[in-house]
Amino acid sequence: MRGLFFVAALLAAAPGPAMAGAGNFTIVNATGRDITALAIRRFGTTAWQPLGAAPKAGARGTVQFSDADCAFDIQGTLAGGVNAVWSGVNLCEAKSVTLNRSDSGAAWVDYD
Repeated sequence: MRGLFFVAALLAAAPGPAMAGAGNFTIVNATGRDITALAIRRFGTTAWQPLGAAPKAGARGTVQFSDADCAFDIQGTLAGGVNAVWSGVNLCEAKSVTLNRSDSGAAWVDYD
């Protein structure tokens, strides 16, 4: 019984896994259009929060961000009033997120 208590005490004192979460990242605009506004929400929710960066076509912008979650949707308002949503973007350990959009409207991200 004493040995079991000792093992339990060791396990309780051991550090747990680190919680990664989302942090600051760079947005790269590869949509071919200027982005006039960006917003973000946790994946599966409905509340959009504005992001500070709104880079022109081919440019990049830095986003100051911190959240315990990893999966997010990013919404961009593009020049001409076109909206695009990049769904399920993984921001954990992402340093740079490139927003892409085809002429047909398909949206995807690339990570660096």
